[in-house]
Amino acid sequence: MTDDTLMDQPHGPGIAAPGTILYVDSVTVSFDGFRALNELSLVIEPGELRTIIGPNGAGKTTMMDVITGKTRPDQGDVLFDGHVDLTKMTEDQIANLGIGRKFQKPTVFEHLTVFENLELALKCKRDTLSTLLFRLSGEQQHRIDQVLGTVGLKDKPRMLAGALSHGQKQWLEIGMLLMQDQRLLLLDEPVAGMTDAETEATAELILDLHKDPHHSLVVVEHDMEFVRALGARVTVLHEGSVLAEGSLDAVQANAKVVEVYLGR
Repeated sequence: MTDDTLMDQPHGPGIAAPGTILYVDSVTVSFDGFRALNELSLVIEPGELRTIIGPNGAGKTTMMDVITGKTRPDQGDVLFDGHVDLTKMTEDQIANLGIGRKFQKPTVFEHLTVFENLELALKCKRDTLSTLLFRLSGEQQHRIDQVLGTVGLKDKPRMLAGALSHGQKQWLEIGMLLMQDQRLLLLDEPVAGMTDAETEATAELILDLHKDPHHSLVVVEHDMEFVRALGARVTVLHEGSVLAEGSLDAVQANAKVVEVYLGR
């Protein structure tokens, strides 16, 4: 099934959530009797930047697994762009729709150059013949140069990805998502293991991406200073459900949040 055919197919469980880029309603996921998600509900608007925090085991990773099709929910609705039912789609189909995920550990091709990593991530046909005949167009070259500048790697196109610092690998992976023209970016602990300077640069990168209304971003993070630097609405997860939502100051002042997470 081609991307164009996929987009022409009827989607949806019979409900719609107009004006949303991501709509999660009453989603439950159980593993051997343990509820990783417990009637989780979450709404992300187009162009929004949202941060997700919570203790280990709160359901943050499972939530991302459900959104990207890695895990099927036991119940509940997950809609993309107000109407596309993600629970009926494969991981590849979801990625082709415009949902990209960056894992905590960078997954770049370390034996290839930075430029080659971005070139591989280009959104184009990947069948054998197309790959054999592929030649980089001027527009594609320009796009790669543009992304190199956006992620702070403009002076490192020929460097092997394996020689980059940990933070630079994270930026390269974000760049690969940008090359795929993803509309919803899911970033899992993007500053884990970074230096203070890299953390600050990553905050600037995410805020820069947020200026483009084409991008909606969901950032899962433990670093409260980084969360504060983003200045976005915060959702606190606990035991698979939303415990609190609001500004960082508001959730930090919430007695339940302090008890189950911040006070630990």
